Amino acid sequence: MVSPDMSDSGEGGTKTCLDCCEVKALDAFSPSPRGALGRSSYCKVCMRSRSRASYRKRRAAEGRVVREARHVGDGERWCSDCQTAKPLSEFPRNRSDSIGYASYCKPCHNKRGRENRIKHHGSTRDYHLRRRYGIDSADFDRMLAAQGGVCAACRKAEPRHVDHDHATGAVRGLLCFNCNQALGNVRDDVYVMRGLMAYLDAQRSATGRPPREDHDLRPLNVVYAGRRRPRP
Repeated sequence: MVSPDMSDSGEGGTKTCLDCCEVKALDAFSPSPRGALGRSSYCKVCMRSRSRASYRKRRAAEGRVVREARHVGDGERWCSDCQTAKPLSEFPRNRSDSIGYASYCKPCHNKRGRENRIKHHGSTRDYHLRRRYGIDSADFDRMLAAQGGVCAACRKAEPRHVDHDHATGAVRGLLCFNCNQALGNVRDDVYVMRGLMAYLDAQRSATGRPPREDHDLRPLNVVYAGRRRPRP
């Protein structure tokens, strides 16, 4: 009597897998001294599936999780945060990594950066203030109150920018966007600013308009003059 898991089809012979019930050539079964025809009762594909299931069951009993196989193509990398394979161009550069790219894609990398700044510094705003100028939100608020809530230069707009000396890093005051940009454009050169003032006054006189005298040029009392913390 012939066993139901084997049959003869000539050269090499065939076997029926007990799992998938497909008739396959003998070389599709792993060698087994206890199996019929010296082969396992299950084909290699089904045996791998059984092995994976058994491994997951043992790991689950130990309270551990088995990671699923990741299918990553050429020129791609797996982001473990969003669980997606993406092109390398979507990952930030990292020279310390074996392939030169960070382990997380750019959106996940940025998200982790924001979370770490909030965790260690309280907020992303405090992180940037400390890193660039050596002050925090409380220092900013005290300076803003001392300036009366207005720009230290034009005395009109709401100041949102910290002005500092690029040579020493010392914090000088709070400026609005336009004043901060204008100061940067003239590179803190008082002679250029005086030249611009003289130029505008001359143009006003030439057109019959008197120079402006409604602006209070007395310097505001800045309560904090910190020094920017050196970058690492």
